[in-house]
Amino acid sequence: MRNAFDILEERGFLYQLTDADGLRRQLGEKSLTFYVGFDPTGNSLHIGHLLPVMAMRWLQKCGHRALALVGGGTAMVGDPSGKTEARPILTAAEIDANAEAIKGQLSRFLDFSDDRAELVNNADWLRDLNYIEFLRDVGRHFSINRMLAAESVKMRLETGLSFLEFNYMLLQSYDFYVLKRDRGCDLQLGGQDQWGNIVAGCDLVRRMLGAESFGATFPLLLKSDGQKFGKTASGAVWLDANRTSPFDYYQFWRNVDDSEVTRLLGFFTGLPMDEAKRLGALPAPAINRAKEILAFEATLLAHGIEEATKAYVAAGSEFGFADPEGSIETSSRITEVQVAKTDSDLPTVAVPQAELAAGLWVAKLFVDAGLAKSNGEVRRLIKGGGCYLNDDRITDDTLTVTLDHLQDGQLTIRAGKKNRRRIVVG
Repeated sequence: MRNAFDILEERGFLYQLTDADGLRRQLGEKSLTFYVGFDPTGNSLHIGHLLPVMAMRWLQKCGHRALALVGGGTAMVGDPSGKTEARPILTAAEIDANAEAIKGQLSRFLDFSDDRAELVNNADWLRDLNYIEFLRDVGRHFSINRMLAAESVKMRLETGLSFLEFNYMLLQSYDFYVLKRDRGCDLQLGGQDQWGNIVAGCDLVRRMLGAESFGATFPLLLKSDGQKFGKTASGAVWLDANRTSPFDYYQFWRNVDDSEVTRLLGFFTGLPMDEAKRLGALPAPAINRAKEILAFEATLLAHGIEEATKAYVAAGSEFGFADPEGSIETSSRITEVQVAKTDSDLPTVAVPQAELAAGLWVAKLFVDAGLAKSNGEVRRLIKGGGCYLNDDRITDDTLTVTLDHLQDGQLTIRAGKKNRRRIVVG
């Protein structure tokens, strides 16, 4: 079995490490226990959480034991890292309900059988902590000067940082200490903005237990335009199907920029990296098949094979399939889905043969098919490049549609990106 360090490095997961050589050696020599923390200030994870989850998945596949730490205690304080203003303070009941929902979502990605992973909640050791003892035993190991130098703290000092939030570094460090002491946890993983907290945790483990530990962060995931990945015009893309439907989840991945495909296949699918590179290097329009594969595999992980299949078929039926013949080689389970007859799922409109034989004005056809409310609307759509006949853009608003346009006894028309109809002779 390959060293998990090499896999994570090859796929681009590793950004900052406290001791790269030592961690690689440890991951190659024994089964390591590691942890990642999740903030339960909401009742669902979103795509922004997926990078650490996928890293956990790879580490577990290589025989290492995962601790998924739900911050039921720290959420009552609020992590200032990566934030320009204070987080809202939730009640203990709200936090516990959110934590329970997050546990269910994590179980789709991680195997919790046979003690291969454990869900832990830092509320178990933080909520009843004695403040005086904590200051005496833990607080004495922290330098205010070093804490003020942390990037997450410096950024918040400009807008105002409460003493409550300033304590967060101590609490996260204490988490690592408790997990090392009680569960033999050797590695903490987190986002790039967690680096200061992670280093402080390793230092606390060394000071209080005299033990070696490791920390690593993931790169900040940005889109090619510099915007935060996982955000859309309507907000975050959630793993909860009630907040982001499996179809919309699929479409998010299907619509990523061509230049991002290789990197995202490496991060968010289990496909071999050589295959990810080959697919990501496909020229247009074949690159769209790579994006279908990315969307299918990502949706499969988050929502299961049935929902991934339904989303793939629905999207392909509406917008067309990138590789209906399956000519592009892939190990993805997308090849198990038969798409030859999916056009039959399109809304279908029957047009009298006599009308097509005489010639039917394209505007009337679109209105009769329910794709526009008026002839004028069709003209405007055509002028804007938004009308298609058999997937060819219509440029002439005086076009006459005849029997000659039929392909295998039917034709398809489309208005915009989503609205599509199948036209048959009635």
